[in-house]
Amino acid sequence: MSEFDVIVVGSGISGGWAAKELTERGLKVALIERGRNIEHGKDYITEWSNPWDMHNNGIGKSKDFDKKFGLISKMYPTINQYNEHFFCNFETDPYLTECEDPFIWARGYQLGGRSLVWGRQCIRFSDSNFDANKKDGFGIDWPIRYKDISPWYDKVEKFIGVSGSNEGLEYWPDGHYQPPFEMNSIEKHFKEVIEREYKGRIVTIGRTANLTVKKKGRSTCNSRSHCSRGCSFGAYFSSISSTLPAARKTGNLETICDAVAEKLIVDSKSGQVKSLQYIDAKSGERKEVKAKKFFLCASAFNSVKILLNSKSELNPNGLGNSSGNLGRYIMDHIEGAYTIASFSIFKEEIDQGKRPCPIIITPFANTTESKEFYRSYYYQCGADRIAWAALGAKPGIGRNYSVAGVEAGPWIFRMKAVGECLPRKENRVTLDENSFDRFGTPQLKIEFSYSNNDLKLMEDAQKEAVNMIFAAGGRVIKSSVKNGNPGSAIHEMGGARMGNDPSESVVNMWNQLHDAKNVYVTDGACMASSACQNPSLTYMALTARACKHAADTMLD
Repeated sequence: MSEFDVIVVGSGISGGWAAKELTERGLKVALIERGRNIEHGKDYITEWSNPWDMHNNGIGKSKDFDKKFGLISKMYPTINQYNEHFFCNFETDPYLTECEDPFIWARGYQLGGRSLVWGRQCIRFSDSNFDANKKDGFGIDWPIRYKDISPWYDKVEKFIGVSGSNEGLEYWPDGHYQPPFEMNSIEKHFKEVIEREYKGRIVTIGRTANLTVKKKGRSTCNSRSHCSRGCSFGAYFSSISSTLPAARKTGNLETICDAVAEKLIVDSKSGQVKSLQYIDAKSGERKEVKAKKFFLCASAFNSVKILLNSKSELNPNGLGNSSGNLGRYIMDHIEGAYTIASFSIFKEEIDQGKRPCPIIITPFANTTESKEFYRSYYYQCGADRIAWAALGAKPGIGRNYSVAGVEAGPWIFRMKAVGECLPRKENRVTLDENSFDRFGTPQLKIEFSYSNNDLKLMEDAQKEAVNMIFAAGGRVIKSSVKNGNPGSAIHEMGGARMGNDPSESVVNMWNQLHDAKNVYVTDGACMASSACQNPSLTYMALTARACKHAADTMLD
């Protein structure tokens, strides 16, 4: 049986950071990845594909798409012909969901995980996010505050490269940013009007992990907006273009792919974990690796599944479940308010390239403006001119058709609200002991519904979006509150929430299990609340912070 200082389960955004930080501190690390190996550049098989290389010119779903992805096919066009090979096949890896609107659990089983396809928005949590649970009574109080994680946000941003602009807002903390991408004329006009007409509403460029200044081994973004195909330039952050190469450089990393982590094995005398049992995905053989410490970074629900499956005499309900809260208080973001509008100004201008990030309207609900609901939302927006891309879905032939394809169409402005979901006990994941996956382990079952408060957020966001469009002189084409299936934000989190009290939480302020201090959970499972910000930057910062703690206490 192989033995290491630390075993890291999962190679995505959190796992890549754990591997980098731990190996750079001189520790021998085994990185366990359930999916296949991916080589940066070489395995981005559609990166350079043209529409005519694809089924139906790349428009619409590929052959057998709905059959292959099942529930997850609702994620089209986020999951599409160009990136579907980076998402888990629902036929071979199903899960159970008991919801009125089935929970969409989009997974990425390959080296790099979903860091290959993430949205790249990097937004810090603020003190108003960390103390929200305590103030309004939903969920438990975070055991940390902004000052505890701020230095780690600094570290992550400087390493991965985040472009954006500082705005001086307490509830939307500033960071270390490369020069921002530029807004187009419509977006600048929208910003000017909104900030003039609505005191306290700020329109800014998205803070995105796309380079505008090159880093060693990584080039600047070409604004192709092909990010989810993989980027051989390394222009956006993924673990296989950034953190994993840094970890390999130390000589302290061993990567084991096609290894499905099944359970942690606890020493009956000490109560601490002594090894990880995994299944060889190719042979089906069960194997064991030993270590002094363990990091679960398998994505929120998979990390919880491993803990629930780690049953023993000491932990009959799963490891870390002495409080009975393991698997509970799961969250996602709600994205139900969409508005599309047209503008008739700046007809002589066109947008250049395909900027890889939206513009943002920072949260104003319950920050600068009081509302009759809890928490807040923010908007992702953008303007472009409809041209040949829209024409491709229309019938036609000949010269007139081709000429129309290069003419700039009207300016279209799109708004999407992203809202915070409250942590609720009834939202949970469990194991179904009567249903098993292809590896013989119990299937995960997801139970989730939005609260009335979540829905109120979106209703308000839709109303305010329409008001802002009118204020800016636009014409609303479509505006609706059509809440997508839970999980459609691909921001699932919770299930092993952080807290000071072991009777109410699963991990402590250092991301250690209360019940086994040599196990750290640093992916989205540890989240005690969701805020409305995209959470990946916080996962990375918490992971880096936990790695220092693990290294400093290695002999404990």
